[in-house]
Amino acid sequence: MQTSELPKFINIGDVTINSIVSLAPLAGITDYVMRKLIREYSPTCLLTTEMISSEALVQKHDTYITHTDKKEAPASFQIEGHKPDLMAKSAKILETKANIIDINMGCPINKIVKGNDGCSLMKNPLLARDIVVAVKEAVNIPVTCKFRLGWGQDTKNFVEFAQLMQEAGASAVTVHGRTRSQMYAGQADWNEISKLRGEIDIPFFANGDIVSPETAKECLDVSKADGIAIGRAAMGDLSLLHRIEEYLFFGNYIPEPSLKEKILMLKKHLDAEIEFRGEENGIKFFRKFYPCYIRGFRGGADYRHRLVTELDYNVIVSTLDEILLNADNE
Repeated sequence: MQTSELPKFINIGDVTINSIVSLAPLAGITDYVMRKLIREYSPTCLLTTEMISSEALVQKHDTYITHTDKKEAPASFQIEGHKPDLMAKSAKILETKANIIDINMGCPINKIVKGNDGCSLMKNPLLARDIVVAVKEAVNIPVTCKFRLGWGQDTKNFVEFAQLMQEAGASAVTVHGRTRSQMYAGQADWNEISKLRGEIDIPFFANGDIVSPETAKECLDVSKADGIAIGRAAMGDLSLLHRIEEYLFFGNYIPEPSLKEKILMLKKHLDAEIEFRGEENGIKFFRKFYPCYIRGFRGGADYRHRLVTELDYNVIVSTLDEILLNADNE
């Protein structure tokens, strides 16, 4: 498919997304601040929240994790859990905030799957179906699912799983091109995802190892997906989804931000987290982002080590200024 032939929108139930690019949910990463900053670059991509525990949400509303505003739309709120009633209740709580409710069926980390949540649902397709049915009955907005190729290399059931989710009422699915046993190792298998073409009638998004405009186009070509979901690669480049859209829709190649541009982006991101969470909590929360923004240059490892252990905002800013100064002198 040529770039000019790519559709520039996708229908998820009765919600039209004027893009085929989405931000994948990342636990503890794709918070309100990150989504808001990405929205400044891309007014049309689909944004997805970090994973929200259905049990925690029903017991006590978390103002940080569920915070949003009208400018964020279109936005999908992702919930996780394995109890259909609680999943339905949490979806209902979020209904007025969200345009779409997404159900996590792909998280591979131990503490999630040991609780029978996340990717463990791929081993219990009938329970996964019951969850979709319950959530669908509880809300009047589209319901989607995100999952993997399967639990292991010998148990890839994503095609049948997707068909069952469609039957249960899902309006779209996102498939990460790895099994649970792979975690995040190896390469995402976009060719496997292509097996969904013709097997389901709802849109499907491909996810995994999309790190640039070029890989986005390659993933669409190979996976035959209707859209793509970008996760970890956006952590150090808030402009990535916009750059991908420009390349796919208009053939405009916008290069990766320079180190100087990334440092300025980092500062804005850090300041926004501090404004949102308070100085100490904002700085601690942001530590995970330094390695993504600051890499690929001489001395980067030392700077990263210094920053992830620093709590003094002024020292952090002076360290970032030092990086910029050294970059200008190279």
